[in-house]
Amino acid sequence: MGFVTALVRSSSLVNAVYAESSRLPGLTPQQGQLMCVLMPQPYGMRELGTMLGLAKSSLTGLVDRTARRGLVRREPDPEDGRAVRVALTVRGAALVGEFYDETCRRVARLPDGLTDTERDTLADLLARVVRDNKVPVVFGD
Repeated sequence: MGFVTALVRSSSLVNAVYAESSRLPGLTPQQGQLMCVLMPQPYGMRELGTMLGLAKSSLTGLVDRTARRGLVRREPDPEDGRAVRVALTVRGAALVGEFYDETCRRVARLPDGLTDTERDTLADLLARVVRDNKVPVVFGD
């Protein structure tokens, strides 16, 4: 298997795990991703759009649907009175914690056939690709 095929197929594998993990707490994969981004802090809509790679209308719909479930809330941006930030609710923080932990457990099992040294090498190489391409933090350590 060539590099491009391996990388694309591994991405598909991780996405499938992500989707399966999101079903357990009743989230969509997109809601899970939004909530993981919000774990460390609230973000403005523009920042979220950039981080998630979503157009304004798509992001607005995602935030609306997630807010209706009581998982996120809009709050005034203290630096810009015209803007809002999106933050996790207490319920959302608890739910995303479960989703995050389950996703980490499942993804960590994917390379079970590798030695510890091989896992470390794979992590180092992938981290370099992520850093070199300035991938936004959509899933933290």
